[in-house]
Parts: sequence; structure tokens; C-alpha cells
Amino acid sequence: MRKDKRVLSGMQPSGKLHIGNLVGALQNWVKLQDEYDCYYFVADWHALTSQYADPSPIRENVNDLIINMLASGVDPEKATLFLQSRLPEHAELHLLLSMITPLGWLERVPSYKEKQFEIKDKDLNTYGFLGYPLLQSADILMYKAHYVPVGIDQMPHLEITREICRRFNGFYGEVFPEPEGLLTKFPKVPGVDGRKMSKSYDNCVYISDTPEEVEAKIKTMMTDPQRVRRTDKGDPELSPVFQLHKIFSSREEQAEVAEGCTTAGIGCIDCKKVLIKNLLNVLRPISERRSELLQKPEYINDVISFGTEKAKKTADATMSDVRKAVML
Repeated sequence: MRKDKRVLSGMQPSGKLHIGNLVGALQNWVKLQDEYDCYYFVADWHALTSQYADPSPIRENVNDLIINMLASGVDPEKATLFLQSRLPEHAELHLLLSMITPLGWLERVPSYKEKQFEIKDKDLNTYGFLGYPLLQSADILMYKAHYVPVGIDQMPHLEITREICRRFNGFYGEVFPEPEGLLTKFPKVPGVDGRKMSKSYDNCVYISDTPEEVEAKIKTMMTDPQRVRRTDKGDPELSPVFQLHKIFSSREEQAEVAEGCTTAGIGCIDCKKVLIKNLLNVLRPISERRSELLQKPEYINDVISFGTEKAKKTADATMSDVRKAVML
């Protein structure tokens, strides 16, 4: 265990969570909380960077995100769970960091132009969107995090925080540790249409889906395009269903469905039945815990308040160091 080292990670309350969020983030958070001093937060200010015109769903999404965290196994006794917007210290540090951050650093963040190209129905020509990596840096540096769990493709996003950290320390002295990426192999989770699972593609299996909804979605999911007829032999690597088998099915089951696919020994319906069974086995205890938590709104409020109070003590200590460093 390395409880002397701190991990920081957050998630935007941008809507219902899907199984990609579960295997890509939440399950990893559950493992890390036993090894590190973990701070996990709901990034509701970040949600405003694209939802500023209609922020009405954010509050409901915040509660749903907290419930999903807890239902998935994040333990408020082991990790600090908090709400970003309840800590104005984040905004103050964001402001101070903005004074030293070259504009070109923000403009070259890979997702800046990518998201502007992808998202056509919202005006993202705002400072909030341009400056979100800076707010992200404030989130990380506020808690003097040693590690940030990321996939290899997300390292450029963390690198700007490392650059800002070095620049700040260079001007004002060693205030912040330079955060490192805690590299995690995030599996690629395909949606029911074969593309990457994403709410924007409307191709998700959600954590909150009923068993009937999960079954219906998997039954209609794309398979190997070579298998037009039941007797056609296929290649499991071409099937999005098999990619989910790699995540949710045992090695023995993966071997069985792979052989059945390549020899036409089983049909796609049979393959999907195995996946449905295993996926429901993973989601069932989460669903049961969700149902319990939905009946305990006071407990959810207590979790947020307790975690936010703990996070504020850390944030206050950091900002005391920062103000002293910049002579404010």
C-alpha cells in the first residue's frame, strides 16, 4: 500500500454513465482506493464548459454520478469524494495559474480543436472551453496529487499540467509536486453500433439499464459482418460483441465463442446469450446497490458534505502555500 502517495481523478456529470465508464474509470478507482490516498471528484464546473447554455440537468446528473460511484464500490471511508463547485479555492487557483500560462499552451491541447470539430450543435468559442485544461490543472495541483490515472492517449492532457507546475515552481519556489500519469490500460469498449461507446453516438449500454434493456441492446448489437448466414464462418476479432467478451467473459468462454464463430459451430445469438449473462452478473449487484442508494438521499448528501469538508481542509492548506509563494 502507498497511502503516502495521493491520486486525483474526476468525472463530469454529463449524463448517465455507461459500461465504458465502469470499466474505464470506476473499477480502476475501486482498486486504487486500497493502495493510495485517493481524491475523486464530480467536475460540475467542467460540465459547464459545454453545457453553459442549459445547466439545468447538471444537478440531477451530480447525484446520479455520486450514486454510481458508490454503487460501483467507491468507498467514502477509503477515498475522499467531493463536489468541485463547492470549493471556490479551485477557481482562485485557476485564476492565479492563468496569469502565468501562455495562450499557445492551451491552444495546442489536442482535444481543443477536435471537440470543436466534432460538436457542431454548441458554440465552444469561449474562454471556458479554451481554459478547461487550466481548470483541470488547478484541480490536480490543488491536492498536490502525485498520480493521475490516465490511458496512454490522455498523457498529452496531463503534460500541460506538468508544464504549468514546472513554470509555477520556477517562478515562486517548489510549491507543487509534479504529477505523474498512473498509466492504466483502458479497454476499448464498443457501443451497440460497433463504434466507440459514447452518449453522443446514442450507442450505450448504461449502468442504470434494466436487465431487459441490456438484453435488448446486446441482441441488436453488430457482429462479424462476414456472418450473413448462420452457416457462415466468421472472425471473432471483427465482431464488437467479441470485444465485450474480452472484458466481461472468462478466458474459457472467450475461447469457446471464438471457436464457435470461426467454425460456424454457434450462431451470433448463442454468442450474445453468453455475453448477456456475464454482463448482467456484473451489473446486477451495482443495480441492487443503486436501488438502495436511491432511497437514501440524506446519505448521499452526507457523503458529499463529508468529502467536500475533508477536501476543503487540503485545499485551504494548499492555497495558504500558494498565496505565500505569490506574496498575496
